[in-house]
Amino acid sequence: MKRITSATGALALLAPIAGCAAPATRISSGLQRYGLDQSRSDCVGGRLQANLSLGQLQRLGKAAAAYRQGDTTPGVLTPSDLIRVASELRDPKIALEVGKAAAGCGVLP
Repeated sequence: MKRITSATGALALLAPIAGCAAPATRISSGLQRYGLDQSRSDCVGGRLQANLSLGQLQRLGKAAAAYRQGDTTPGVLTPSDLIRVASELRDPKIALEVGKAAAGCGVLP
């Protein structure tokens, strides 16, 4: 299973999506910083940007940032953690699209 280091950081990159760069670019860059290769990072970023609204991306980012807040040993963020965070939101489309992006981009084992 591909692991992404720094649990709070991998999805926290989604929170300030409203910056200058396109959401897909910001997602991809953040995922690469946390250990995912460029092609899969680009794939996930593109799919999430195409299928989620800016508001949904921001909600996902905020939830991910809070996922392990206060954890003294955050360890790693696995694809399962990513999907778990998405599924805890009360928006089934977010969970569905994160799962589809992870599976379609080869992030899942």
